[in-house]
This record gives sequence, structure tokens and C-alpha cells, in this order.
Amino acid sequence: MHNSDAARSAPLHAELDRYVARWPDEGETVGHFAALLGDGVDPFVRDRLAGHFTASAWLVSRCGQRVLMTHHRKLQRWLQLGGHADGDRDLAQVALREAQEESGLPGLTVEPGLFDLDRHWIPERGDVPGHWHYDARYVVRAGDDERYTVSDESLALAWVDIDTVLADPASDASLRRMALKWQVARPR
Repeated sequence: MHNSDAARSAPLHAELDRYVARWPDEGETVGHFAALLGDGVDPFVRDRLAGHFTASAWLVSRCGQRVLMTHHRKLQRWLQLGGHADGDRDLAQVALREAQEESGLPGLTVEPGLFDLDRHWIPERGDVPGHWHYDARYVVRAGDDERYTVSDESLALAWVDIDTVLADPASDASLRRMALKWQVARPR
């Protein structure tokens, strides 16, 4: 890694350090993210087919009791909003941008600091081979207007009670993990 790359990666390294201090049981996952960040090939572009960074939004309602979920068109599953970094090293801003693009909600704000990390396998699709997504997740807050618009990337959007996500064994495991973190971490 060149000095300029190391300097540009320093903020994410610092976020990873703070994250593992808060969630020490996730040290192995943090290690995967740190290794990718130190790789000589730019991990912020989707052309790095061995794996690359993505960012997602745990988009919570103003009251903090619901999360906006997407029925993902390609993956055919209910998930959080998010997408590829496409060269942007500010993953919090990527999460915010993806939430805005995929929901159409006005007045969204992103909270500082990583909320969750998830490394997951994306199966082969067309001419794109299977690869790893290193997904950095941030809390994004809705404003007063919670009327969303379904984008082309979704089959549907829905506000779901966070307690329901946590209690539903059919929910994606990483969604349940985020719901649990939200219950532990959110201000009352």
C-alpha cells in the first residue's frame, strides 16, 4: 500500500478500531475488513472481483422503532438498503446516498461510526463471478416524512418493527444481529 493510500484509509482503520473495541466478539470479522483495506488492489471498486466494500443503511424511523427494508430485486430477499462503494472511500456517505436513492425519503441523516459489519458471499450472476461483499453498515435516520418511493432495485419497501425483525427466525441473521444491536445501543 502506498503512503497516499494508507492516509486515505486511515479514517476507516480508526472506525474499525472503535468498532472492535465496542464489539470485541466480532474481531475475526474486523480482521477480514482490515486485511481487505490493506490490500494492494483498490477494495472500493466493484471491479475487484475477489471482494470489495459495500455500504448499507440501518434506516430507522424518526421514533426509532421501525426499520425500512427492501425486498431486493436481484437477491429476492428482505434486506436493508445499500450498495457498492464505486470508488468512494467514505462508506458512511455511501450508505446515506444508497438510502436516499433506494427510498426517495427526504431529510435523511447518517450517524457517525460503524453500526455493523457483515462479510457475505454473493453468488455468480451472469458474467460476474461469485465474490465477497464486505458490507459496512451505518445508522441512517429518517426525517419527518416517512413516505418512501420504491426504486428499480426493489420489488417493495416496508417499514418493519425492529422487535419483529429480532423475533422472526426467518429474518436474515445479519438483520436480527442489527436489531439486537439497536436494542442494546439505542438511546432510550
